[in-house]
Amino acid sequence: MEKVIKNGLVAVLISPNFGAGWSTWNQLKPELLFDPAVVGMVEDGTDSKTIEAYCEAKYPDGYFGGADDLIVQWIPVGTQFRIHEYDGSETLELKDVLPWITA
Repeated sequence: MEKVIKNGLVAVLISPNFGAGWSTWNQLKPELLFDPAVVGMVEDGTDSKTIEAYCEAKYPDGYFGGADDLIVQWIPVGTQFRIHEYDGSETLELKDVLPWITA
């Protein structure tokens, strides 16, 4: 899976606003978290319709409504994380930062 890496950080795409999640609504396509072309389009301010058209061509049968509010978050290479989603609002949860409780 291709990723954009700069200065030891990996670009991760999330959709933070309520509505449609980006990767969480496409769980069978984890590459959507990292797609270098989408990262570039988001960083360049490309409109969501262009991003959606690209994704529809590359990832058939996906849902790309979350393209409206995509952002790039940068995390250190090798960091374990998960995407938490509530009503379409996605947030990154880093394993090393989350408080764990031991029984």
